[in-house]
Amino acid sequence: MCVPVEERGIKEASEAEISAEQRRWLLRSATYASMGVATLLIAIKAFAWWFGGSVSVLASLADSLMDSLASLLNLLAVRYAMQPADDDHRFGHGKAEFLAGLGQALFIGGSALFLGWQAVDRLLHPQPLDELGVSIGVMGVSIVATALLLMWQTHVVKHTQSVAIRADRLHYASDLVSNAGVILALGLAAMGFEFLDPVFAMGIALMIGYSAVKIALESIDHLLDRELPFEVEQRIQGIAMGCNGVMGVHGIRTRQSGHVKVIQMHLEMDGEMRLRDSHKIAVQVERDLRKVFQGADIIIHQDPRPNLDDG
Repeated sequence: MCVPVEERGIKEASEAEISAEQRRWLLRSATYASMGVATLLIAIKAFAWWFGGSVSVLASLADSLMDSLASLLNLLAVRYAMQPADDDHRFGHGKAEFLAGLGQALFIGGSALFLGWQAVDRLLHPQPLDELGVSIGVMGVSIVATALLLMWQTHVVKHTQSVAIRADRLHYASDLVSNAGVILALGLAAMGFEFLDPVFAMGIALMIGYSAVKIALESIDHLLDRELPFEVEQRIQGIAMGCNGVMGVHGIRTRQSGHVKVIQMHLEMDGEMRLRDSHKIAVQVERDLRKVFQGADIIIHQDPRPNLDDG
């Protein structure tokens, strides 16, 4: 008999509150919204740059172009990752999300290099800016559209724990800050400080580059099967030890495959216990773990105590 996880003060994970179909719908909606916003931003920023000639606006436009490519990659990867396991991929296709995150990092990193080059060129060869009011208005619209998208992506990440959508949200968050920086640069240029336009563009490039590195490192961690955080493993051990008959836990191994957590562990039980009874306890531990980590792939091995096997 196991003490219910609720009585032990262990909260069920937020992703457990939605069904698989709801998760698929949330992921699709987030990817389509991202593509729609990226397309809108490209159109209005291209108009603003053509009208005003600001290198900061050009930097933001280039960033949006990279965003659209990254969002398209994200859309394709998320659709593939949602496919169920098959004979050739018994653990599912979840790692496609991490590949998408790595691809996004490459796109965003390339965008940062391009922006930095443009900013240095404009700093060395200054040019007057025209129609600043149009450019400022367009960037204001960009901020509103990006903020709305971020709100929806935050909601989706909260309920799905999708790494691909989290990576997408990260570079749109950098866009929000960069758009605000562009407005500030344009405002200062209107007051006669036009040299600050490329300076702000260089700052935006550095920020975008930092985001690219952060996304790449997280994706690589998951692709190399990095262990889940220590706090998660502590929760796993606490859930298992809450079942009567479990005398100890060892050999916990964890990783993340897409939205699925993979958990392996050894339960120590009375060596004189019948196999049927030890199996019942292991099944109950597995059920309790799935209340907290819905959809987890769980493998439990029962070891006799005190004569534990080497494995």
